[in-house]
Amino acid sequence: MENNIFIIATIFVPYAGAALALAVPKDMQKRYLALLASFIAWIFSIVVLIAVNEDGTQIYRLGGWEPPYGIVLVADHLSALFGFMSATIMLGGILYAVQCKDKSITSPSFMALFLTMETGLLGAMYTGDLFTLFVFIELTVVSSVANVAIGDSRFALEAAMKYLFMSSLGSLFLLLGIASIYVTFGTVNFADLARQLAISNGNEPLLTRASAVMLLSAFLLKSSVAPFHWWQPDFHTAAPTPLSAVLSSVIVKIGIYGIIRLTSLLFVAEQALIYRWLVMLGVLAIFFGGLSALRTYNGKRVLAYSTFGQIGFILLGIGWGTPLALLAALVYTFNHAFIKSSLLMLMGVVASRNEEHSADLEKVAGTGRKLHWSIGLLFFLGGMALAGLPPMNGFISKFLLLQSGLEAHEWLATSLAIGGGILTLIYMMKTWQLIFQQKPTETSAIVHATGGDGYLAPALLIAASLLLGIFATPLYKFAEDTVTSLDNPHKNYIEAVEPDNWRALDYQPFLGG
Repeated sequence: MENNIFIIATIFVPYAGAALALAVPKDMQKRYLALLASFIAWIFSIVVLIAVNEDGTQIYRLGGWEPPYGIVLVADHLSALFGFMSATIMLGGILYAVQCKDKSITSPSFMALFLTMETGLLGAMYTGDLFTLFVFIELTVVSSVANVAIGDSRFALEAAMKYLFMSSLGSLFLLLGIASIYVTFGTVNFADLARQLAISNGNEPLLTRASAVMLLSAFLLKSSVAPFHWWQPDFHTAAPTPLSAVLSSVIVKIGIYGIIRLTSLLFVAEQALIYRWLVMLGVLAIFFGGLSALRTYNGKRVLAYSTFGQIGFILLGIGWGTPLALLAALVYTFNHAFIKSSLLMLMGVVASRNEEHSADLEKVAGTGRKLHWSIGLLFFLGGMALAGLPPMNGFISKFLLLQSGLEAHEWLATSLAIGGGILTLIYMMKTWQLIFQQKPTETSAIVHATGGDGYLAPALLIAASLLLGIFATPLYKFAEDTVTSLDNPHKNYIEAVEPDNWRALDYQPFLGG
């Protein structure tokens, strides 16, 4: 469908909500206004998802300009899936913020910045050109850095500066890649660029592979893939819980989205080489993240290091390159967003109920015994989901991934992935037992059983994780359709964006080499 208004509406509603949140005077008014704006954006993302499922790729041309000269928003199966996932988790993050007791949440700018971050995230998923992708990513980065900097932790400003530095490095790679592409092909439109690359028949211009390297580096950094990871544990430890919950679950998925776009739409000729690197980085990330999570000192850092490992599993699925492996990567990406956001929220719930508001393991040891039993049950179910145990959605993710590895005859990487899954089970059960089964120690903080952050948002996300494990068919079917659409980008993306009157190639054959 051409000019589907719900695509632009999904992006615009949080942005309008951010402006209104700055205008209203009272703190709770800002929170509920943000919740309403995010809820409307979530509804619109569902409308877009249904439209894509029923009618195929949807587009919206800003100002009516024809691509590749104008900005076009594109919702194919991949962006619709990622857009719905992002809108859902952002809605959960704002719902948690409504019930959060952190002082930073009461800042006049917090909810506006949170909604601005959602605007950038959704825009990155739906945009149809590289430069607008850069703009939306930077919008996400700037708003999240500002919200961390005003956090309650005394390390908040340091963590924000680390994140800003590493993100700026990623932005530099992204800009250099975009510049290389534009000077070579005269376009930054995904569909136009994909068409020109396909026509080149392996005789790509000089800067093509250099731009691929720079873009891949940028997306790996945005996903916190080792060795581009070192800022994230500090960032999660210092960030307000609602922010850390969405950063570790969906913001890092911008990089995953970018990698899938690179390998399935743009640099198909370099696909095999990129896949080999992704497999190596994936195995490294699985064990680095798992071993680091076993040895760290803070509950939020455990989950931050865990994200490295879980991203590694997703990279394996993409890197194995088969349709089933990509299907597994998509399902894993979607399910991980629900699991990780809920676990970080639950860790925030536990920390908010001790006098020091600390998630340090020595402070929270045994404190769960004094909390309501439902908090421990939710954390246990989240740990099961992350470790890949039935009937949670994490089991479906890991089962599909292992099945795809065996199908691709990737025996070594599959064996290592199984070992990484065991590591996940060990550090999650260790953390759960430390908090909810061990007796308090001399260093444990004093607990207040009442008060603290509400846990409606993580409860809903854990319930969704359980439902996605028991009723996995809808997600599986849509992910399967997504893989099918990615396998034929000319029909399902390029021609859907602009079927007629594509301009001639801008580069000359002598530039190839």
